[in-house]
Amino acid sequence: MNRVICGLSSMATRPLLAELSEQIGLVHGLPVRFEAAGGVEIARRVREGAEADLLVLADGALTALEEEGHLLAGTARPLWTSQVVAAVPTGSPVPVLDSDSDLRDVLRSARKIAYSTGPSGTGLIELIGRLGLADALDGRLVQAAPGVPAGSLLSSGRADLAFQQHSELMDLPGVVIAGPLPGDTAISSTFGGGVLASAREPDLALEVLGLFGSDTGSRAARARGMRAAGAGRGA
Repeated sequence: MNRVICGLSSMATRPLLAELSEQIGLVHGLPVRFEAAGGVEIARRVREGAEADLLVLADGALTALEEEGHLLAGTARPLWTSQVVAAVPTGSPVPVLDSDSDLRDVLRSARKIAYSTGPSGTGLIELIGRLGLADALDGRLVQAAPGVPAGSLLSSGRADLAFQQHSELMDLPGVVIAGPLPGDTAISSTFGGGVLASAREPDLALEVLGLFGSDTGSRAARARGMRAAGAGRGA
């Protein structure tokens, strides 16, 4: 039996990677196991010498680690793109997000707005600044702890509006997705993968990475609220 291919990833891709890893084990006989945590935490572990074969992170973090020599040269590639969506607690009125004006109204009316430490959170803060709402929303933004879904703050009553990757919100209990952000306010993040310099099985790890980018991987990504990197929004 092949040695287990070990990977590290951020939380946004955890359900997708678990599904694909199971498929790869069953169909190709390659045992794959991923450990997920907040993206900042995973990057820290890699910089501190964590041993694994594969890394899946938001493209900005992945590129930085590649430039620092933590990935095998030429192995990094984009895999999936995820839209940031808005969500509310179950039982609350679901807001309409057909226009920029709708989004402004929803933001202004929220008591507490949950966001993450990941790229979706960074994108939301930048968007709030572009909309000129930073002062109006001062004191109403609640950042979830690293590795904790922003949507969990909805079910706990700590927020009445949340923004995060679709893949992280779609299966949470007590959460209803209102939809992606409209028009020019849309926020998306691309997640990529690469073979770590510490990989013990670099050739097998590269094979697994190729399977992630296959048609099977793309179909699984769509079911998880993501799409293949480079594909249109309807793909």
